[in-house]
Amino acid sequence: MKILIACLLLLLNTNIIPPDNVVKRFAVPTGYHRITTAPGSFGAWLQALPLKPAGTPTKTYKGDIARTDVYTAAVIDMSVGNQDLQQCADAVMRLRGEYLFQQKKYSEISFNFTSGFKCDYEHYAKGYRYKNDHWVLKSKPDYSYKTFLNYMNLVFSYAGTLSLQKELKTVTDPNNVKPGDVFIRGGSPGHCFIVLDVVENAAHQKQFLLAQSFMPAQNIQVLQYSSPWFAMDQHSGILYGELISKNYLKQF
Repeated sequence: MKILIACLLLLLNTNIIPPDNVVKRFAVPTGYHRITTAPGSFGAWLQALPLKPAGTPTKTYKGDIARTDVYTAAVIDMSVGNQDLQQCADAVMRLRGEYLFQQKKYSEISFNFTSGFKCDYEHYAKGYRYKNDHWVLKSKPDYSYKTFLNYMNLVFSYAGTLSLQKELKTVTDPNNVKPGDVFIRGGSPGHCFIVLDVVENAAHQKQFLLAQSFMPAQNIQVLQYSSPWFAMDQHSGILYGELISKNYLKQF
């Protein structure tokens, strides 16, 4: 008994707090239930994304309060870097890349540049470097997380909404929107949002959580307007809110 009490006291004193994530932070609206995601899927990974403490503002890569902070429901606990690179499409690619990297699905990490060049992670990890739409062997193989982040910065430099929109597939049935889907319009500038979580009511009406980055590069933020839960084709006052429509819905 003394050993059991000692163990309990030790646990209490270590202040171990389970990480706050998308599912824990945002309660399902009344009358709705959360759409089940397959274990190990991109959607399940997004739902488990860790969040910074409640009340944390969205900041730019320079540390300034972002102009989009007024729409912050939460801030995803993920680095933004120290360059103006991880903007809207970049944040979507970062999340997708992070998921595949953590799953060790290295051969699936690949994004196209606006030029059409296929920039795959395995070439980069094997020591190849990009030059004028070609790979040139420059270094030794390195599959470390640091090398992965360097690869992502390369992607951010040459890819964007135009290239990402071409890569993504059209969602044939918008009523089946799911975590990991993307609302996107390519352009200069274009914009995009990624779906983090989806809930449904008895009438099969869907609501969902959205995340974005912006210009200049900023933290990836979970969005809110009057609520953090958005619905397709309903008015939203957030910037580029008109993209929350079946006409712009894509998927990996």
